[in-house]
Amino acid sequence: MKKLLLRALPLFLVLCLLCPMTALADTGGSGNIDGGGGGMGQGTSTNSWSPGNEGVRVTVVRASDHAVVTTPIDLSNKSPSSSIYHFGKVSKIQYNNGRNLQAVQGGYTTIKPPQAIPKVISTNGSNNIDALKKYFCSEFLVQLIANHTGMDYDVLIGGEYKLLLEPFAFYKFEGNMFATTATEAALYDEQTSGLLRRRMVSLTHKNLPLAMFLEVSDLGYPAWGGSKTSAATNADIKSSLGLGIVRFEEKPEEPQIDAYDYEYRVNTDVITAVRISGGQSDPDSPTRVSFNIGGQTYNVGNVYYPEGDSQLAWVKWRTPDTEQNMTIEVTVSGPGSTAKTTLNVKIVDLDKNPPPNPVADDRNDSFSRTSVPSRAVKSTASWSVWRPWWQEYWVWHGDDEDGYWCDHGWWEFDLDRYSASLTAAMSIQCDDKNPTASGRVMKSGYGINQTVTGSVSSSQSSAVTQPQNAVSYFPEFGYEAYWRLLDRMGSGRFEFQKNPYSTYKNRTHFSPIWMLDGAYTVNTWLIDAWTPDGMLSANLTDSLTIRGNLWQDWHAGPIQP
Repeated sequence: MKKLLLRALPLFLVLCLLCPMTALADTGGSGNIDGGGGGMGQGTSTNSWSPGNEGVRVTVVRASDHAVVTTPIDLSNKSPSSSIYHFGKVSKIQYNNGRNLQAVQGGYTTIKPPQAIPKVISTNGSNNIDALKKYFCSEFLVQLIANHTGMDYDVLIGGEYKLLLEPFAFYKFEGNMFATTATEAALYDEQTSGLLRRRMVSLTHKNLPLAMFLEVSDLGYPAWGGSKTSAATNADIKSSLGLGIVRFEEKPEEPQIDAYDYEYRVNTDVITAVRISGGQSDPDSPTRVSFNIGGQTYNVGNVYYPEGDSQLAWVKWRTPDTEQNMTIEVTVSGPGSTAKTTLNVKIVDLDKNPPPNPVADDRNDSFSRTSVPSRAVKSTASWSVWRPWWQEYWVWHGDDEDGYWCDHGWWEFDLDRYSASLTAAMSIQCDDKNPTASGRVMKSGYGINQTVTGSVSSSQSSAVTQPQNAVSYFPEFGYEAYWRLLDRMGSGRFEFQKNPYSTYKNRTHFSPIWMLDGAYTVNTWLIDAWTPDGMLSANLTDSLTIRGNLWQDWHAGPIQP
């Protein structure tokens, strides 16, 4: 995202463009190039330049330390004469680092690209910057540069290197043909005590150096803020003019999905979450997550996160009413790439294994007490959501009279943190049809009732569910062989289902008549309180005391009239 504020812009000014491609494929590079120029004036028989006698020197530079890593190459639509004077293939960076200027006659060659280079040097102030940006950011041209410099293409565009572009011209000076970049012309002018400038000022000190300059400071060179129509000094040319830079953004990382398989209960509102990472996701380069569940697609947008971090993406949905195995297809569409994964989901019905009908002559002489088992317990959950915001950074481009403001800002991120907590309790009591119960003491063979409560509080209530299922386990079955799925009596409240073996169809569970005296402890697992951070659950217990058995309330004797 870039914002532009325009003021008195001449037609040739280019506004912070990034090099989108149409005819040529875009490599992801961005061109830091602008230009100016003006009329050429009149040449002479010994000092002249013809339009089209031009090209661009390309040097691969390491971004981290500005080191030149390949021998520069010169690209041109025209071949120079065999006797032309030149100064070798030396870059502006090398000259600025102290390389001496040394003239050589002959032996100079250029590379003629299969697709012609757009016009580089202007003669009327109407620079071809858009076309040059597209050309030098194209996959075709960057592949050609990689081939001729010996760089691996993928390494070249990986983000660690930049291309330094320097326009050059073939021209006649004092009767001899020369090939120079703008920097070489400035250095040679100093060697000739200003003669080159006097003879060729419109080319060597105006249109050639103003053919390219930087919009934004880079590689140690400043953005040009001086005149775009007047001849420049040698000092300005050496320090600031006659160059453009192509920079390659690091290839977007493919989205990474960290996903987990799930087990859900039937007829339950659940939350399925995945964690997305890779690159940076912001409003300019957003990430979208799609969940395909049971033939229905759920789309999640606004999935943002900074470079090097991640973000949970989740969807709330309701499970089917029958047991089954399902697959959930997750597709993540990130900046420039797509990732997919599959979640395996098991839907189970817990209401299929209730205790059998207790009878009065049941026996279990080998019974021994077991401890209440540990079950998955999670009472709190926490998650976060990245919230991007734009940090403006306005930069003035141009001189005092003509120019524009350009916002070179960036995305910053705030982290909104959320949490949820589960509170739960259970209570068992003697069934109200138990004639001999006393408080929390009862004889074996009679029934008990149960109440379970649970509630989730959260700072993001829309992202959680309340507890939806509770399952009770009993000591006579070792807390595992049989269980009762409780009925949900309202939000956060559960009781036994109506017992088909109860004479009064009470919500009761009958203790076995053979149960030993002592504590009778029921274990209840409260589950299916879902959050983006997983399921909240509680492992609850409560106890009554068994003393005696139901047979002690029976006696044999005459029937009273």
